Amino acid sequence: MDFSLTDEQKKYQKKAREFAYEELLPHYMKWDRNEEMPDYLMRKIADAGLMLTNIPREFGGAGTDRITNGLIVEELAKGDSVLSLLTFGTLVDLMLYTSREMQDEWLPKLVSGEQTLGIALTEPQSGSDAAHMETTAVRKGDIYETNGVKNCVSILNGKAWAFLASTNPEARAKGISMFLLHRDTPGITISEPIRDLGGRAIPRGIITCNDAQIPASHLMGEENMGFIYIMKTFDYNRALIGLMCIGAARQSLAETVEYVKKRKSFGRAISMNQGVSFPLAEADTYLELASNLCYKILWLKDNDLPIAKESAMCKWWIPRICVKILHECILLHGHYGYSEQLPLEQRMRDIIGWETGDGSAQIQKMIITRELIGREFVS
Repeated sequence: MDFSLTDEQKKYQKKAREFAYEELLPHYMKWDRNEEMPDYLMRKIADAGLMLTNIPREFGGAGTDRITNGLIVEELAKGDSVLSLLTFGTLVDLMLYTSREMQDEWLPKLVSGEQTLGIALTEPQSGSDAAHMETTAVRKGDIYETNGVKNCVSILNGKAWAFLASTNPEARAKGISMFLLHRDTPGITISEPIRDLGGRAIPRGIITCNDAQIPASHLMGEENMGFIYIMKTFDYNRALIGLMCIGAARQSLAETVEYVKKRKSFGRAISMNQGVSFPLAEADTYLELASNLCYKILWLKDNDLPIAKESAMCKWWIPRICVKILHECILLHGHYGYSEQLPLEQRMRDIIGWETGDGSAQIQKMIITRELIGREFVS
């Protein structure tokens, strides 16, 4: 096993770290308070060469491996974990299912920051139980007439979404297709953003389809294969979610270490107390273990090896342990940590959402037990 980084990976890591501290961290709290995603930032990320680097070179991307994408996500998350979501390379995987014409149109726009792409999967009656989807898409000539409601739509302020609908309801999961849904599609209504606890710069919301007219050319991949596509994408996505959480936790840990070295109580730095220093040692240990798991998943994915079990481990455990670390950092700052003067409380609000987003801990443990014990031996 080789845990070293290539010179190219180190270059991207350094560039992302500098961008995080110069362009993101100084504004992190402002974007949360104003509930805004600055459009110019997409172009800045792209100009820095950090936007969706695994887009193939033929479409204007850098064609990097997934480990490089993970390094970028982790470093950017130290400045703003919410906006680091925009650089997730899983968007590229979704687009590679589309026709060559759609790839030629969309991939250069994604890598340039001109366009953004979210996911519209969850419905009011079905979250992790996506196979019981009620939104339907019926082909009528050159369009699919679509009806249904999607809630928890990611990147509601984006330009388009990977949108899933049932094209063969009787087949359940095997009858779900995926489409590229533009926000100007006739027949859709986009709600006001849901006011969440965190993640406010890139809000979630609801899309309602009432005889929405999706062009047949916007079918992503083969009909009735959408559920399979999105599940494969989620496996990879979970490693990037883990690294996003780790970046936020590592930044908070670094700030807390500096604070406890300077903060004095009873005539000496509070870092001299094991009740203060030991939780920091534990946090550093957990983050190292978590990071190794994430990069192992990305290595497995780059080598076309199975990742379902490891991804599920990553998804249930890493957000939870990062929230625990963020909570500890808040406590060690005393009242300062509890206030809105520091970004600690905001980071915890942002990361808590990922304990459920993209699949709850209970669902992930179900995946692990099926892989570990065998599907026929578990409920």
